[in-house]
Amino acid sequence: MMHFLEQLHISNNNIGSSTGIEWIESNGITIESYSPVDGKLIGSVIATDQEAFEHIVLKSQDAFTTWRMWPAPKRGEIVRQLGEALRKYKEPLGKLVSYEMGKSLQEGYGEVQEMVDICDFAVGLSRQLYGLTMHSERPKHRMYEQWHPLGTVGIISAFNFPVAVWSWNAALSWVCGDVCIWKPSEKTPLCGIAVQHIVNEVFEKNNVPDGVSCLVNGAKEIGEWLSNDIRIPLISATGSTRMGKAVSVAVAARLGKAILELGGNNAIIISKDADLDMSLIGAIFGAVGTAGQRCTSTRRLIIHETVYEVFKQKLVNAYKQLKIGNPLDSKNHVGPLIDKTAVELFLSSIEQCKQQGGKFIVEGDVLKGEGHESGCYVQPCIAEVTNEMKIVQHETFAPILYLMKYATIDEAIAYQNNVPQGLSSSIMTLNMREAEQFLSHAGSDCGIANVNIGTSGAEIGGAFGGEKETGGGRESGSDAWKAYMRRQTNTINWSDQLPLAQGIQFNF
Repeated sequence: MMHFLEQLHISNNNIGSSTGIEWIESNGITIESYSPVDGKLIGSVIATDQEAFEHIVLKSQDAFTTWRMWPAPKRGEIVRQLGEALRKYKEPLGKLVSYEMGKSLQEGYGEVQEMVDICDFAVGLSRQLYGLTMHSERPKHRMYEQWHPLGTVGIISAFNFPVAVWSWNAALSWVCGDVCIWKPSEKTPLCGIAVQHIVNEVFEKNNVPDGVSCLVNGAKEIGEWLSNDIRIPLISATGSTRMGKAVSVAVAARLGKAILELGGNNAIIISKDADLDMSLIGAIFGAVGTAGQRCTSTRRLIIHETVYEVFKQKLVNAYKQLKIGNPLDSKNHVGPLIDKTAVELFLSSIEQCKQQGGKFIVEGDVLKGEGHESGCYVQPCIAEVTNEMKIVQHETFAPILYLMKYATIDEAIAYQNNVPQGLSSSIMTLNMREAEQFLSHAGSDCGIANVNIGTSGAEIGGAFGGEKETGGGRESGSDAWKAYMRRQTNTINWSDQLPLAQGIQFNF
């Protein structure tokens, strides 16, 4: 066994259900996790069955009654200690993320650093859960609003960020006074097991109630149990638009709340006034980072017609230099796709693009031979397309980059917005007027709009999320914490009369 797996308590047969301190035996199916890096079995997880799920939900409810009464700064202190523990385990956890998911080692480390950063953010937030005071129209009355914790938060995370997105939700939930039940992706269950062990280490030391941090493992049906359970007031789900629509319907049917972080079909506009060398870096990292498996990955480049040929050649030359292989080797730029199903979708999208008239200037294919034995490594590719092609409307979770020309900034923004998704967007320009138009009401319709940086690499200080088929939710920084709490308006009458609002008289 690799040393980093031992450090994280990953064995060949892990129990997949936990209320935190307690690990629960289950009769669920066995989920085997194979690394896309080398095709080897890393370990297996016993999925949560209904009996274990029921026990976990009840345990979380019981823990909430205690945890919500801890002062918020004290809850923040627990999260601070978790941040310190994640710093301690950054190397082995980053390696596990890289090995189980397939992203580069630097990206694996970066994902754990995001966890550390959100813990730091949440610690400060624990002393800033501010409400408002308002002047009452009635004499000797005081009005204010305050925020209370919701209860149990269900977190459904995706394989591409197997630990960071959980931390965005969990760290904020905990300082707000909520408790969490986490369902990691069935494609990366061992990352969830590892994180739960790290959390347990901190929580046990501080006598945190069992049930504040819960883990369930399994496939689609576990997400359905969470989404349909009226005892779980908020579901935060990250994944495909198809999955998000199902979650939304289930949660809405019981009048629950949902945070949805779904598909992205992100574009960079390359202006005639862009710094092309800087643009090249942003475009390539956005397109091939995490092998194109980020919700913020760059799918489309909308390039001004006067610089199109020059920039296209820069891209082709750069793609020739990409090193594709074991992501644990820092010399490699691109690792594998998550599994062979993802490879099939990659090949299918290439074929559809060709059938619709797309011209590939860098061909995509499955790589074979030494270092690529898992069958999950592919050659990132580039296709010239037009905005009208159906394939351009579709998000393929793979390194396929579409190029198209534009003539005016209005046309470029229209192309940028003319897709069902609305997550991340970017313009590369040194023209102030173009930049301001892109960020204006007449500009990008995405939740994230950048100038002179790419579509990938959001910082935790800003609220993360998108519009349209991306779901409309917000996680991480800014005031995203409000989604994990309920607002309450309070009015206190300290007079010796009972005047009614709006001057209504009610005498008897």
